[in-house]
Amino acid sequence: MNNLRISNLRVRIDGKEILKGVDLSLSEGEIHILIGPNGSGKSTLAQMVAGNPGYLANRGSIKFFGKNLSKLSPDERAKMGIFVSFQSPIAIPGLPLFSLLFESFKAISNENKNISFEYFFRDQIIPGLKLLGLDQSFIDRSVNDGLSGGERKKSEILQMLVLNPKLTILDEIDSGLDIDAVKTVFSAIKKIKTKNPQMSILLITHNQNILRYINPDMAHIMNDGKIIISGGTELIRKTSEKGYKQE
Repeated sequence: MNNLRISNLRVRIDGKEILKGVDLSLSEGEIHILIGPNGSGKSTLAQMVAGNPGYLANRGSIKFFGKNLSKLSPDERAKMGIFVSFQSPIAIPGLPLFSLLFESFKAISNENKNISFEYFFRDQIIPGLKLLGLDQSFIDRSVNDGLSGGERKKSEILQMLVLNPKLTILDEIDSGLDIDAVKTVFSAIKKIKTKNPQMSILLITHNQNILRYINPDMAHIMNDGKIIISGGTELIRKTSEKGYKQE
């Protein structure tokens, strides 16, 4: 069954057409890679799925398990099981990461959790911190405030682990990371996926070496606001030879 179906999506921002008729489908449990150069529209596509109110489609649709998302808020989409990690996570000084994780979990679970559950919840996060090579004190720090690029990306993966979504979109989760951090992040992603095999993942990147770290079911090449070709992982290997303008 299709988890996500994007059909003929067109988006115009400040008079410029950014997405020019994008079609993309993911089935339950699949891992897809969307690769393309900077400025090709990849992040705009992620923003559209997340429901960023600053991005509006002039044509096309986005459906999640058959439900049209066009009139749903970001919170409503999150409750349906959609998680989107962005390239540059914003800092929220004064808001501890633990509070963000706990309140987000309560929101999607639609239950009131008492103080005893809060302690239990904290204990449940500890294995995730270890998985990402993070100290337990990390969740008491303000969200992304004063964090390195690698720590911000690991914070996003920790949120993914806690929320356990049906669909995860990771926008350049490997960008700006050193080799060791990339290995840690992708090891965590694969372990999370193993625990939730029905989760679908769309990895957005311009890193042609992505196949060193993960084995996707399908790859899509995006250029100039369009997905120009979809197929197996050989497409990613060919980008290093032919570039992104493949026929």
